[in-house]
Amino acid sequence: MSIVSDERIIKVLRQYNPWWRTPLAIKEETKPQKRLVYDEALRMLTHKSIRRFVVLSGVRRVGKTTLMYQIIDHLLDEGVDPKNIFYVTFDNPILKLVNVEAVLSIYESLYPLAGTRYVFFDEIQYTEHWELWMKVIYDNRKDIRLMATGSASPILEKGSADSGTGRWSVLKIPTLSFYEYCKLLELDMPPLPEKPRLSQLVKMDHPQLGDLMSRFTPLQNHFNRYLTIGGFPELVLSDDDMYAQRMLREDVVDKVIKRDVLTLFHIRSPLLMEKLFLYLCMTSTEIFSATTAAKELENTSVATIDSYISALEMSNLIYLAKPMAVGSKGALKGKPKIFIADTAIRNAVLMIDDALSEESELGAMVETAVYKHIVSFYQGSTAQIGYFRKAKDNQKEVDVVVELPRQKILCEVKYRNQSHVPATDAIVELCRDEKAKVTNAFLVTKHLDDFGISKHETSTPILRVPAIVFLYLLGQMEAEGLNGKI
Repeated sequence: MSIVSDERIIKVLRQYNPWWRTPLAIKEETKPQKRLVYDEALRMLTHKSIRRFVVLSGVRRVGKTTLMYQIIDHLLDEGVDPKNIFYVTFDNPILKLVNVEAVLSIYESLYPLAGTRYVFFDEIQYTEHWELWMKVIYDNRKDIRLMATGSASPILEKGSADSGTGRWSVLKIPTLSFYEYCKLLELDMPPLPEKPRLSQLVKMDHPQLGDLMSRFTPLQNHFNRYLTIGGFPELVLSDDDMYAQRMLREDVVDKVIKRDVLTLFHIRSPLLMEKLFLYLCMTSTEIFSATTAAKELENTSVATIDSYISALEMSNLIYLAKPMAVGSKGALKGKPKIFIADTAIRNAVLMIDDALSEESELGAMVETAVYKHIVSFYQGSTAQIGYFRKAKDNQKEVDVVVELPRQKILCEVKYRNQSHVPATDAIVELCRDEKAKVTNAFLVTKHLDDFGISKHETSTPILRVPAIVFLYLLGQMEAEGLNGKI
């Protein structure tokens, strides 16, 4: 006998699918602004000749469910029968008690219609053996097109590798880029000459660069706000930033750390996990030592710290940047740098209200934003992304290193009033080292008048570019389909 009756499940399903009764009801759930991944997700779901399920992965509040509603709205506008569109979230406590097969069977008993069915499964990781059920649906139900979401990407990716090869693809959704932030708020975008790529800026003369930088002046206050509240769509659209931060803090701590992570990864000590995440927020952008963290956090074991770090990474809450060798310079080995997934999460957890007035806090926020933008920009490519720190002189570091078969890109963040770096700085030494084979080098600065080619004599020119311009152009290039082509 089932724990939950069919009648109770039907009641839940009707609540989640109001368009069965009133097609225009979907308009209340959608927003006109769409994430960059929308077009790719829609194309994959509705492709006429290549049938492929779509799995969207990203942290809570990043816009996965909204994207689903927008696609449902599009399907209804295209004339799809409302009853052939089925949405359900397995985050619902009742639906956690049943499996995918039971939910789909009850839906089809309500509406035994012909034609293509569009099925949307939200928070799929909360149902057991989801990847096996999706495999069965894909193989045996050619009439079904399916989209699912989840907050724990490696779990989804493992399921994709085990059962989803050739059946579905995982699309990662990071928080908003600065470019998307501007689009979401419908700001007046700066008119850019021929929409330049970052790699082309080095070819501009000083007056041309000056003209380009000046066009970003109207966005400066918005950039400061972006650094403070981050890239969560709902928070961006809020008119109360302090309240929005409080809501984010509650979501991250109460719903993600205390519930999602504990449930999905069988964490034995919830309090230790909370303390570890707080510790990571406090030491974000610094070299991470599991041994040091284990001693400072209740003197626990290194193995426990490593497993908890893995859980946080899988939950899209942190990025791990691993050390990378560059050229003939010996590199530090074994110790990653950890970045919180979005500056807003760090600010909210640490309850930082005056981050814009503290240079060290600003530097950490910008470095976090730069790393996140670069990871998003190179998603789907073969790029390896990490950082460089010299083994013998570990004060010499490059914040971000991107390596591709024919490219090696260095990015150093100097978000401060004086961005000058000495000739002995790591980025300068590496750009002089022919064995390093550096193709592009960027020094990310604070002020719009701090730009141009560094005066250091290097084989590869080092371009000083303000953070607001660097991040905006990365986001714009991504929006134009130039991912991975800096």
